[in-house]
Amino acid sequence: MLSRDLFRTDPDRIRTMLALRRADTPFERLLEVDREWRSVVVRLDEARAARKAGSKEVGKLFQEGRKDEGEAKRAAMAKLGDEIATLEERSRSLEAELQTLELSIPNLIHETVPEGGGEFDNRVERTWGEPPAFDFEPRPHWDIGAALGILDFERAAKIAGARFAVLAGAGAALERALISYMLDLQTRGNGYREVLPPYLVNSASLVGTGQLPKFGADLFHVEGTDYYLAPTAEVPVTNLHRDETLDEADLPLRYCAFTPCFRAEAGSYGKDVRGLIRLHQFHKVELVEFAAPETSWERLERLSAAAESVLQGLELPYRVVALCSGDLGFSAAKTYDLEVWLPAVATYREISSCTNFTDFQARRARIRYRPADGSKPRLVHTLNGSGLAVGRTLVAVLENYQQRDGSVVVPEVLRPYLHGLEVIEAQG
Repeated sequence: MLSRDLFRTDPDRIRTMLALRRADTPFERLLEVDREWRSVVVRLDEARAARKAGSKEVGKLFQEGRKDEGEAKRAAMAKLGDEIATLEERSRSLEAELQTLELSIPNLIHETVPEGGGEFDNRVERTWGEPPAFDFEPRPHWDIGAALGILDFERAAKIAGARFAVLAGAGAALERALISYMLDLQTRGNGYREVLPPYLVNSASLVGTGQLPKFGADLFHVEGTDYYLAPTAEVPVTNLHRDETLDEADLPLRYCAFTPCFRAEAGSYGKDVRGLIRLHQFHKVELVEFAAPETSWERLERLSAAAESVLQGLELPYRVVALCSGDLGFSAAKTYDLEVWLPAVATYREISSCTNFTDFQARRARIRYRPADGSKPRLVHTLNGSGLAVGRTLVAVLENYQQRDGSVVVPEVLRPYLHGLEVIEAQG
């Protein structure tokens, strides 16, 4: 959420941002409501002051025996009371609408974000590794997994429906190995503190990180409750410190969390309908940071490097892409996407998004810190990134490490988690 002072003093800055994002938002209505609300508040304060003074005058008139004037003044105060009640109701209504409108305005864009209208305008920052050269036609992961007997979409559809998967045998073990490797790397190698948060979150948590109200259609809601299935560990982990004031000496706070994630994928009809790329339920290891504003851009680079270290350890070729203004997420000020190479489609696909939200989420979730110099509390900057999306990492391993005979070589760093298994072969 943006500061009210900003849209009151520099609305053109927000209009420019909305144009760069290609965002259709009710910003002009927000300005109109804010103007009217402030005008009503002024009138309400004046009316309350007049009633307070008038009430004292009524008493004085009766004390002086000026009964007729006292009755007239009392009637005028009663009428003023009715006006105050009307103004109070109007003030509450306008403020509620204003708060709703504020939640619909996206974050400001950092100056280094490239301008563009969509994914084709994203800027490649760097690449790592070389795509493997096969002497056969590489197969997609769904064919590899089915042939090996480790991936089953038909039985998953019978159990739940489309966009679910069952991993079996070495497939389930490989997923578990990836999770353990990612957590060990981030905690032991990169200095993150592991947390295991609830998988259900309340609406306040989703408002705090920006999923509600804008993206309600993408969430699974537990009927009859205020609970939602968490779409990403970003939500519960960021809300660990909702309504808190931290000490600057403790910043940056750096967390990692493994959780299942649940998404309705309401806007993805017909997209990635096969395989593990876009499911309703998937696993992810998430990195979340709370930083002082002066250090948050450096922290974004370090967070991205921490996510990249997983791909480097697995020796999976990837590239880093800076999202353009039109492809940037609602709450993001700047995002790097890590895109891993998938041989079956001969292209890079997103496997992590690493984002600096500046103070956008912190203002919504009321997360502040006390500066070391004793000045008044300030909003922290929040950052997060996937380290990594586990299912998509499994896809990348199956496709990049496949062999002509249909088997899959296990990346060396994962073998200790798989009791020394070096090759996944067809299972009976």
